[in-house]
Amino acid sequence: MGHLAIRLVPVIKHLLVFAGLIALWELAAATGVIDVILLPEPHKIAASIWELYVENRTIYRHFIITFYEAFAGFLVGGVLGLALAVGSSLNDSFRRYVSPYAILLNVTPGLALTPIVIAWFGFGYSSKIALGAIVCFFPVFVNTLLALTRTDEDTLEMFRSMGASRAQVFWKLRVPAALPMIFAGFKIAITTALVGAVVAEFSQATAGIGVLMQRLSFSLNMSAAIAALLSMSLLGLILFSLIEILDDRVVFWRRTERMDAVGRRRRARWSVTDAATPGEPQGRKNLT
Repeated sequence: MGHLAIRLVPVIKHLLVFAGLIALWELAAATGVIDVILLPEPHKIAASIWELYVENRTIYRHFIITFYEAFAGFLVGGVLGLALAVGSSLNDSFRRYVSPYAILLNVTPGLALTPIVIAWFGFGYSSKIALGAIVCFFPVFVNTLLALTRTDEDTLEMFRSMGASRAQVFWKLRVPAALPMIFAGFKIAITTALVGAVVAEFSQATAGIGVLMQRLSFSLNMSAAIAALLSMSLLGLILFSLIEILDDRVVFWRRTERMDAVGRRRRARWSVTDAATPGEPQGRKNLT
């Protein structure tokens, strides 16, 4: 119980700070310090959130559409960036030809590409997915490439002295060592994919959170527009959390609690396997 109370202290502090900021905001609006037309009071924003999510329920369709566009764009751009980075790490000549084009794509503003992407892919989902893939490609590519090419030399020498093949060095040494940095690239890419999808929605679309926020802003319904903006932030948090959960599951050795839990599960599984094959040395079947 005492341990739980200690863990709740930071949460309570954050809630108190948040409540204080909301109170100051309400006070500033009530005294005319801020223009409530452009920046409505928090209670009006809360009312708009209730209307969007509970009364009218208009947000859900837009939410799902933008989620699909951003996640699909992340998958396309992430897979492409991962594949090209792996190829570049294995072949220097391939890297010399691919890297300049990847850098050129990165330095080109995504907003400038929007009309061209729409002309190429049309006015449907494809253009939003394509722009999301373009803007999220580079973080995955550069993080994966740097991680796969920066291997500890002492560990690499040990692998070679034990007669490890090139494939074994890649899969048993380079990939596990690169996974933390690869997932860091994924976390950046998933948020940039959302930005790309929303930018494309601003340019042309009939549905999506970006479209909804744009319509509400043009009608000067600022409380609902801010509610839509907060929904966009929520969507970004959900996408980021999905990668965070996957990171926690795959790169488990970076966290002591997760590593101990995985170790316990594996020991239990090995014990069951050894018990089912009497006569063999303990753990032999699983170590070979």
